[in-house]
Amino acid sequence: MYLPYSIVSNQMLSEKELLQVMALLSMPNFGDTLIKKLIHRVGSVEGIFKEKKSKLEKIEGVGPLRIKGLNPEHYLKRSEREWYYMQEQGIAYRYFLDANYPKRLLHCIDGPVLFFQKGHIDLENKKLLSIVGTRRATRYGIDFCESLLDALQPLNPVVVSGFAYGIDITAQKKAAELGLQTVGCLAHGFDEVYPKTHKRYMDRFMEHGGFITEFWSDDLFDRKNFLRRNRIIAGLSEATIVVESAEKGGSLVTADIAHSYNREVFAVPGRADDPQSKGCNDLIKSQKAHMLTSAADLVYVLNWQIESQKPKAKQPPLFVELIGEEKIVYEYLKSSNRELLDIIAIDCGLPVFKVAGILLNLEMKGLIRPLPGKVFEAV
Repeated sequence: MYLPYSIVSNQMLSEKELLQVMALLSMPNFGDTLIKKLIHRVGSVEGIFKEKKSKLEKIEGVGPLRIKGLNPEHYLKRSEREWYYMQEQGIAYRYFLDANYPKRLLHCIDGPVLFFQKGHIDLENKKLLSIVGTRRATRYGIDFCESLLDALQPLNPVVVSGFAYGIDITAQKKAAELGLQTVGCLAHGFDEVYPKTHKRYMDRFMEHGGFITEFWSDDLFDRKNFLRRNRIIAGLSEATIVVESAEKGGSLVTADIAHSYNREVFAVPGRADDPQSKGCNDLIKSQKAHMLTSAADLVYVLNWQIESQKPKAKQPPLFVELIGEEKIVYEYLKSSNRELLDIIAIDCGLPVFKVAGILLNLEMKGLIRPLPGKVFEAV
């Protein structure tokens, strides 16, 4: 993996340094990759402004045209205005050389030099998932997304998405409903809400996480911002899940970026003739994504463990209360001892994704244990 800056500072940027970083980011032709290279070569952001332009332009990939635009005065004034806005609105920031910068993003060569944050967000949680998909979600996609999070709730994952229509907002709403932390990654500044109809969710999501963006307060929504937003969604997470996607779409771009970062990608399969599943089916066919039919698939591939789980006793715990379908599945496994996930679902007359969630709950209660190959047995 790419990790050019493995040594980070335990000190946050000074106000002066922050303004200088923001000024650089405002200048034409100074993107994240170039700014990182300059800081690496010169030693500090302040050194970039002090160094002779004739020396800077000799750095590989820089050149005289870019350095000609290195004029800090105008951009420093804009940075000061933004800094005042951040203080007024309680907006925090994360800088790529500070200790609070997400380690996964540090592995991404084009990760943002700086991004902004509202809310209390744990971006170092190992179980951090990005869930994306079509804006035209079907009932199938919505139901699968909600059931998947139901099943994963005992593992307490953080759910990252793009706050967009369809699958994105479905995942975030369900995460908040379950008390899970959710992070909305925006394609605009904090002074705007897009889509506007989602403004009603913002306070609730702030209670269960928050929002991040690399765009400034006066940066309006623009479709060209999607690519920059999507690379952050892909870079933050251990895995990216595409629930539904047509043949072309932003969620496929996010999946491609995650794949390029060597992250795990999962796609929910659909009918061969369903246009809203073609993108997912193509990801699976091209082996860019694992097929995701239940929470058990994800838990198995990522090797997730229930942290609170204690070593299994030879006898199941006494007085464990089971309700409804949990009792059906547990009684079935007691009688058959061990069985494949798909067979359990068929014999119990329940959907696979629902059985996967039930099995996770039973595992937490110490009543069953998972075995390789999606096999489960009663304790």
